[in-house]
Formats: sequence, structure tokens, C-alpha cells
Amino acid sequence: MKPLRRIACAIAFAVPLGGVALAAQPAPTVTTAADQAFTRLADRYFDTYYFPTNPSTATSDGFHAWDGQLEDYSRAGVEANVKALQQWEARVSAVDPNTLSEYVQGDRTLVLNNIRSTLLTLQTIRPWQKNPDNYSSGIASSAFTLMERKFASPETRLRALIAREKQMPAALADARQNLDDPPKIYTQIALEQLPGLVSFFQHDVPSAFADVTDANLKQQFAASNGAVVKALQDYQHWLQADLLPRSHGDFRIGAQAYRDKLKYDEMVTLPLDRLIAIDTADMRANQQQFARVAHELDPSKTPQQVLAELAADHPAPNQLLAVFRGSLDKLVDFIRQRHIISVPSDVRPTVEETPPFMRATTFASMDTPGPYETVAKEAYLNVTLPDPSWSKQRTDEFMAQFSYPVINSVATHEAYPGHYIQFLWMHRLHDRVRKLLGANTNVEGWAHYSEQMMLDEGLAQYLYPHDRRQQLLLRLGQLQDALLRNARFIVGIKLHTGQMSMAQAVDFFVRQGYQSRAVGEVETKRGTADPTYLYYTLGKLEILKLRADVEKKQGKDFNLERFHDAFMQQGFAPIAIVRKAMLGDDSPVL
Repeated sequence: MKPLRRIACAIAFAVPLGGVALAAQPAPTVTTAADQAFTRLADRYFDTYYFPTNPSTATSDGFHAWDGQLEDYSRAGVEANVKALQQWEARVSAVDPNTLSEYVQGDRTLVLNNIRSTLLTLQTIRPWQKNPDNYSSGIASSAFTLMERKFASPETRLRALIAREKQMPAALADARQNLDDPPKIYTQIALEQLPGLVSFFQHDVPSAFADVTDANLKQQFAASNGAVVKALQDYQHWLQADLLPRSHGDFRIGAQAYRDKLKYDEMVTLPLDRLIAIDTADMRANQQQFARVAHELDPSKTPQQVLAELAADHPAPNQLLAVFRGSLDKLVDFIRQRHIISVPSDVRPTVEETPPFMRATTFASMDTPGPYETVAKEAYLNVTLPDPSWSKQRTDEFMAQFSYPVINSVATHEAYPGHYIQFLWMHRLHDRVRKLLGANTNVEGWAHYSEQMMLDEGLAQYLYPHDRRQQLLLRLGQLQDALLRNARFIVGIKLHTGQMSMAQAVDFFVRQGYQSRAVGEVETKRGTADPTYLYYTLGKLEILKLRADVEKKQGKDFNLERFHDAFMQQGFAPIAIVRKAMLGDDSPVL
């Protein structure tokens, strides 16, 4: 089970509430001595191991006692982590789940799977030994957590950053000791990233603290930041001259590790060939629906030509933020009129231009504070605008990703009823484990499910009641996104089990996922280091099956809003845990 941490793309929780009076979600029943004992054990896990070992995560989550610390990247640190995790695994395993209430049983599973997933990463997948970007992007993320939110004064955050930066050159020195025969693609990706990371520390980090006037503090920062820049530049040279020529390793994690990762992260244990068959059937259905919609739009054009027309229908760059803001109001109105899900707050996320240090990696994201952040509680929907210095051709190519149908899909996924709504609900949880740990099949599965569900419930007709073409374009955009996620599903499994080469993966994204070759290349690179990026479609399909099973059980009493609200009340737990809570059994997730 993974910590719910995302840099520059949107996973976090507590936001200002107001306007809508929902009954507070009941706290989980922790009345028995066994429940109370496990809750204390989980607290000790977070406070004495999890946060001290992951100080950057602590900062993101709103715990600031570790703001001046950096993760230990040394081989000794890895070995100490493994030893500590093995001890924690024994402690948590020793708790008899039959003595716990159902909800706390779920918490025990979350903690135990987090431990086992981390052990799998450290002992078997071994990014500390294989992935150079693990170090360079890792230290950049640690700096970013102190920049992105104003949870304390600039001076206080800068002092913490200086303390972290002083430890960063040693982290890059650890990389030279740890990296052993990495995959060539990993070293190449690290080299592609490094110029941007150097620029990040040269320009973006100082800009974030430009308001600091303390001369002594500024002098200390100039020294620590300069040392990081030089260390990164030296690291880049070492990667190019030394490590790249001897990068002959294999990025594939293999079938057994893949199965274990799915089991620990997502609580999915179906055979891999069965998972491929399930996704293939969904992909074929999406392709057939895509062809029908494209044909209705224009029988004289191929689906690819229709897609090109879709990309050309976008607002002017200076109108993009306003269009996003307007889309949020319409989505909320639709959700409330159709009773899709309870909206816990009238407070909208602030739509703003993506900060400079995030523009290279995202075109839209939801930036919400950590679950325990008490000061910087604003939420932002960041949208990346084209650079005013770009040529018209480059600007047009960039804006193609912001067609009106895509804007609607992005706003649905990131905000209503996707990530933002889910995180509003998480603010109301009273369970620490479920605020901090969860499954991507829940988080990304919910957001991806929302894209399809909203159209199935009539969103296109609501937005364009007299414009059949716009209704069809919205569906076409949703289907193209679905096919991209379908392709990730199969590529991830086949790449990492030796059934597909990188070249074949790129072709698969183009031929079966209906993506451009450039997108296919980027997605394939991502898949080499993110093997289970099937969680979007996997989670969506799990939620759809859960919904169908609940509807079958409840019959005429089924209510969509009540179903979605009940789903929210389980936190970010894997769908297997959610199913048991909502259906009362351990029936299959798919």
C-alpha cells in the first residue's frame, strides 16, 4: 500500500470547508481494547519510523518536525530501512485480525501492505541500485515540498531548505556508490531530466524565496544552493561519461515481482493473463464505441481525422483559465441537480497558472494540501499556459491538448467529482491510517471512473442540450483518454514480464491506444519505471463492478448518490476493502 504522495500532480487532502452543512462522518468504532491497541501501534509506526525515514513525505502531509531533514540515500540507510521494516512487519503481523473490528482490520491491512510494498521496492525492485533519477529528482522533490505551500514564513521554510540542501551533495555521492549496471533507459531519462533540475535550483528555488530580506540567511542559502547546483552538474557529467557506457541492466521487474506489487499496492491477486484479457475486452469495447461516435460525427472521415478536428477546437490562450473556471461551476451544478454525489463544500479550488517550476512536467494538476496541514490550506487547479515567446505553430500545437472536450474531461478528473471532491471527503475522516495510506486504484480509479460516469449520467446533454456534435465530441475525448489508459494497462504488464519490447510498446500506444507516436514514446518511457500504471483502468473497472454488485443487491432501493457517498467514507482503501465494507463479503473485485 502506497503513501498518498504526489509532487506536481495532485494528491493531497485538507481544504477549507464552508457553505454546505453535511453531517460529520462518524469516526470508526475503536471501542475494544484490541482496536485501541492497534491504533496506538499504527501511531508508533508513523511517528517513529514512517515520517523520520520519509521527511519529505512528512512535509507534504503537514507534519513539519522533519522539515530540515532529507531521506538517507546511502546503502547503509537502505539496509537500516530493511531491518526496521522487517521488525515492523513482525509486529503488525502478530496482531490477530479476528480480534479487530472490520474497519480496523482494514487499517491493519493498509499498514501491513505498506510495509511489504516498501520491502519489495528496496529488496527486489531496487530503484536505489538501478535508477539514477531516483536521486536527482528525489532531492528536487524534497526542495519542492518546502516551496509549494506557505505553511510557515519564508524565513522559516528557507532555513529548513538550507538544512536539506546541505545534505543533497552527499545524496548524489551515495548514488555513485549505489548505482550498479542500471538499465540504459533509466540513465537516459535521468540525463534528460537533469538540465531542467539544474535550472530548477538555479532559478525557481531562489525565486520562491525572493521575499526573504535577512542578509545572513540569504548568504547561507546562496552557499547551500550553489553547492547543490554544482553537485547536480557533476552528477550529470558522471552519468554521461561514466555510468551511461556501462548501463546494461534490465528495467523489467519480472512476473513474480509484478504480482507481488499488485497484491501489496492494490490488493489485486488475479493472474496476469486474466488481467490482460479483462483489459483487452474493455479496450475493444472502447474502440468500437469510438468508431461509432466518430462515424456519426463525420462518415466521410477516419477516426484519426475526426480526432484532429477535435484538437483544433480550443479557446484562445488568454481565455483558458476563464474557461476552466466556468467549467467548474457547470460541473457542480450538474452534480447537484442530478444528485451524483454530496459536495462537502461550496469553496472552489483556485484556478491559476501553473507555477514556473512545474510547467515542464504537467499541463494541468490539482494541488491540495496534506491531510494534516493546518496553515496553507488553499487548493489550486493549476493550468499550464503557452509561453508568450513561442511561435504561432508551437502555441497551436500546445493548445491542441486543451480542446473544449478535453477541458471538460480534465476538470472532471481533477476536480468535480474527481480528485478535489474525494479529498474534500477525506478531510472528514477521523482515521489516521486512511488519511495517509491508500491505493492508486482507488484514487486514480475514482477520477477515471468519474470521466465516464458523468457522461453516462447525461453531462453532455446538460452542457449542450441542442448541439449533438458537441455531445459526441465530449464522448470522443473521453474515449480517447480511456484508450490511453487501456494501452497503459497491457503495456505495463507485457513490458515488465518480457512479452513486449519498448518499440512494440510505442506501436501499441499508437495502433491500439489511438495516441500520437510522440505520446507513445513518452508513455513507454514512463512505463519502464511505473510498471503498474494500469491502476487507472483497473480501478475504474473495479468501481464499476462494485457499483453493479451493490445495485444488484439493493435492487430498486439503489441510489447513485448514496453509493458514491458510501464509497467516499472508506477513504483511499483498495477496492477489496471497500467491497467488504459495502457488500459484507469478500467477493472478487473483477
